Amino acid sequence: MFRKIKGFFKGVLQRMGLVKNIKNMSELKQIPDNDEFYKLIDKWKAIYQGFFSEWHDVMYTTINGSQKRKMATLGMAKVVSQEMASLIFNERCEINISDEGLKKNIDNILEENKFVKRFQDYLEFQFALGGMVIKPYFGDGRIKLSYVTADCFIPISWDNQGIREAVFPNEIRKGKKKYTHLEWHLWEGEEYVIKNELFVTEHGSDLGKQIPLSTLFPDLEEEVRIKAFKRSNFVYFKPNIANNIDMHSPLGIPLYANALDTLKTIDIAFDSFQREFRLGKRRIIVPATAVKTVFDENGVPHRYFDADDEIYQAMGSGNMDELKIHDSTVELRVEEHIAAINALLNLLASQTGFSSGAFSFDGQSVKTATEVVSENSKTFKSKQSHENVIEAGLTELIEVIVQTAELYELFNRPDEGWEVTVTFDDSIAEDQTAEINKQVQLVSNKLTSRKKAIMKIHGLSANEAEQLMKEISEEGQTATAEAIDFFGMSRVDV
Repeated sequence: MFRKIKGFFKGVLQRMGLVKNIKNMSELKQIPDNDEFYKLIDKWKAIYQGFFSEWHDVMYTTINGSQKRKMATLGMAKVVSQEMASLIFNERCEINISDEGLKKNIDNILEENKFVKRFQDYLEFQFALGGMVIKPYFGDGRIKLSYVTADCFIPISWDNQGIREAVFPNEIRKGKKKYTHLEWHLWEGEEYVIKNELFVTEHGSDLGKQIPLSTLFPDLEEEVRIKAFKRSNFVYFKPNIANNIDMHSPLGIPLYANALDTLKTIDIAFDSFQREFRLGKRRIIVPATAVKTVFDENGVPHRYFDADDEIYQAMGSGNMDELKIHDSTVELRVEEHIAAINALLNLLASQTGFSSGAFSFDGQSVKTATEVVSENSKTFKSKQSHENVIEAGLTELIEVIVQTAELYELFNRPDEGWEVTVTFDDSIAEDQTAEINKQVQLVSNKLTSRKKAIMKIHGLSANEAEQLMKEISEEGQTATAEAIDFFGMSRVDV
């Protein structure tokens, strides 16, 4: 995608008045001057989807010449991405907002957009491709959430606060024509500018010519200028992993970016395990003369053996012993293959942030560990590390939803500030009873406050914890009053 767009950046940006007299792409440092990183995203996407031609197209030779087949795959890129996403976010995750009115409005928007299901899916895509974007927008009288994968997002400018400007390319195919919609999110002074352009081509190698936006989007405006926005109206999520491929890029990398060799070796081992049952049972050695084509009296070619079958091996130079047909059988190496695959799975686990033993292969399928994970385990630490970044992203998402709602006068920003806390589901990672007992001991030994303990146990914000403490105190006073009889005297046993 980026390769197709890069050649058009110069003309488009000049036409928008953002860049003048650009001689080459490298002069605009905010825009990637090459597409190498986007080639990697395409590679990661192919591996995640289960077929990467350079790995999985296998050439081999038979008696009849070169052949090609598709290598079997365990699909571990999908497994590790899905497992981390499900550990972090599910329907038990709660987004708490200190302002009750705002919380109600946000909950309604998230529910209307089926946020829990869609966010978990795109969280998996984030771990698989290195990032994803959520864009709130107004449509049909309500706020909708648009989700964008890493291959359809190109940052233009960024600072230490995050990505400020970006372009979102989207391809639409109708018959032989390919339409490309470019949605630009830009800052021009204090104005936030959203520009839309549409291009069409019958050739897949370029954007083609620009056509009226109304061709496909009759209700979409070509340019929208907004003065009310204080921040970019999209949120970029990425795994909490340092980008060691391009240390100057704001883009993230997937969980398995540094484990590609391991993923490839796992597929090689699994492919060998699968083929062991096909090729390991029998090997037939036949004389070379027996596989030659023989023509009958009618000129029809015949062979005694199938030359395309890998099971036959032609040998012999004419000696009597070599003219015999040998049936060679070998012992299947099932346990050796399973042990090798499990060793590789342990290596992959350590490279992707999981504890050793998180994945195992029993000869039929890959299994993931489901037992309670201790707080000192690598899986739990990785989970918490990613949760910190995701919580910050969800806080930003609420902010951009609020500014979009204000723009279209759906509801107003609370007069006072609000606090957002995200309570992730730690039921798989910790024993809740043990956590409660630990907090009680800490309070008893004066090593933490009741407020902090309540926040930890219930996953509440500071304000919510104070409200709960107040309710508990009021209930305690009510219980004391009930212990006094109607004469106004405390009950005394005589």
